Amino acid sequence: MGRKEGRPVYVNMGLKAKNELVGLVGGNPKARMLLERLERDEFIQGTLEHANTVVVGRMGYNDHGLTHSRIVARNAVQVLRLLNDAGVPPNTVAEKTGGYDDAEAVVMCAAYVHDLGNAIHRDVHFLHTVALCEDFLDSSLLDLYGRERRKLARLKAQTLEAVYTHDEAVESISIEGGCVKVGDGSDMACGRARIPFKKGKKDIHSISAMAIDDVTILKGEEKPVRILVHMSCSAGVFQIQNVLGGKIRTSGIKDHVEVVGIVNARDKDQIFDKIEL
Repeated sequence: MGRKEGRPVYVNMGLKAKNELVGLVGGNPKARMLLERLERDEFIQGTLEHANTVVVGRMGYNDHGLTHSRIVARNAVQVLRLLNDAGVPPNTVAEKTGGYDDAEAVVMCAAYVHDLGNAIHRDVHFLHTVALCEDFLDSSLLDLYGRERRKLARLKAQTLEAVYTHDEAVESISIEGGCVKVGDGSDMACGRARIPFKKGKKDIHSISAMAIDDVTILKGEEKPVRILVHMSCSAGVFQIQNVLGGKIRTSGIKDHVEVVGIVNARDKDQIFDKIEL
């Protein structure tokens, strides 16, 4: 996927993710309202644009803009649903802060805004995001929970916690945060790495990223969640073990996630055809 078409393929993946996300949260008025606001909020959208300018344009990293936000939000909600269906409730429910609809709204929103902080700097961007998304959360959550101030406070904190812990260096301490982190790590398809690769950044990070053809989140066979990664060559194992694997190890939900990587043989010299993390 995306071997010749380049970045437009990744943008199309983002549009597809948006449509799938709309379908996923369509029956949840709270999550649906937040998604609609995120998509039309000029500050959120402008910050995402600038985040991409900083990370891709200045630093030569892969995409961290709107397309990435939509894909991660879709992924995170999928993981949350699979866990909940398997009897692993989100902390919002287990701690009696709210219902599943509230937890889904938290996960979707946190996943969508998680990388805003790159607009300030890549270093500790998760901290910058906490500051940048507060105004949006305050106004939006007030409309949803204005008469339930304690619930509002707890759900805002839960959203900010999921944002803060999405970085692999920070341990996730809730199911919601783990879903956002795993959803983030699952956005690995090669279209995302096309720009830095074309600009000449040819190292293990860019080459392994270009080897990832597709990532699918499914119901697991032995665990609630299966992440299926299709690769064009064995170099993609670096992404699985170091990028996705790094996220899963500090997600707090690693015992509920299985990862399977499959090499789609395009040449005769393959090191392996399948790997499980």
